[in-house]
Amino acid sequence: MSQPREDSVSVYPALHISQSIRKTPEEVYAFASDPQNLPRWAAGLSGATIVRSGDSWLCQSPMGDVKVKFADGNSFGVMDHDVTLPSGEVNHNPFRVVANSKGSEVVFTLFRLPRMNDDDFAHDADLIRKDLETLRSLLEVSSRS
Repeated sequence: MSQPREDSVSVYPALHISQSIRKTPEEVYAFASDPQNLPRWAAGLSGATIVRSGDSWLCQSPMGDVKVKFADGNSFGVMDHDVTLPSGEVNHNPFRVVANSKGSEVVFTLFRLPRMNDDDFAHDADLIRKDLETLRSLLEVSSRS
């Protein structure tokens, strides 16, 4: 196997997971970008508590307590967040809401990191799909009440 050139740039395989939501992008962004709403829809980043710590949030996760730093509020639908694992490793998670006709499309990019095998990657993708479906259900049900 040849060694990568020093000036080469490596990339991870990526999977874009999306969910349509029958709410405006502004409504979706307002709810999904609020860290205090995470326990209601993001099982991978939230346990019973989420606490602000400076410009980050401390959350319970299946891996243990993690620190999450979200993108600053913006008008572009960017909800990217960096997750610092208990090991100190930082994972960047691109997350967007964009207009889809009169509703929205949320898109989460999952990177396949070197430590992930096929089963780990598929499992993470399934968890993200479930989280996005929960987000959709919460937002769409609230408009029917």
